[in-house]
Amino acid sequence: MKLILTAAVDHLGIAGDVVEVKDGYGRNYLLPRGYAIKWTRGAEKQIEGINRAREARTVRDNEHAVQLRTQLEELAVEVPARAGGEGRLFGAVTAADIASAIKKAGGPAVDKRSVQIGKPIKTVGEHKVGVKLTDAVVAHLPVKVVAA
Repeated sequence: MKLILTAAVDHLGIAGDVVEVKDGYGRNYLLPRGYAIKWTRGAEKQIEGINRAREARTVRDNEHAVQLRTQLEELAVEVPARAGGEGRLFGAVTAADIASAIKKAGGPAVDKRSVQIGKPIKTVGEHKVGVKLTDAVVAHLPVKVVAA
C-alpha cells in the first residue's frame, strides 16, 4: 500500500514522505490515526504543501525547543515510587510517571511518548532521562526517584 505520511512515524519517515507499507499496517494503524493519507496523483500535490508547512514549523519549533530544553534541564524532578528496603523498586518508573512529575515540578506538559528512558529505572536515586522535543533537540534532565 502506498501512503503519504502526514506526521512523523518512528522507523518509517516524516511528514510528506511517500512510503510503501503492508496493507494491514496502513489500513489498521496509519490511516485511522491520521498519520497518513492514501497516495494518489492528486494527493501528490499535497506533499508540496506538507513539506512547506513542515519547513516553516521546523525553524519556529527549533527556537522554541531550545528554550524548552533549558527550562527542562533546570527543573528538579522527583518521582515517588514504592521501594523495598534496599532501594529496589516494586516495578519500574514509566515514561508516563516522568511526564507527570515534570508537570508537577512546574515544567511544560510533555507527551509520554517523547520521554526516552535508556534502561528501565528500577532503583531509588538519580537517573538521566531524555525528552525528545524535536528531531534535532533533546533535553537531558536528572530525575530523582524517591521511596514513597
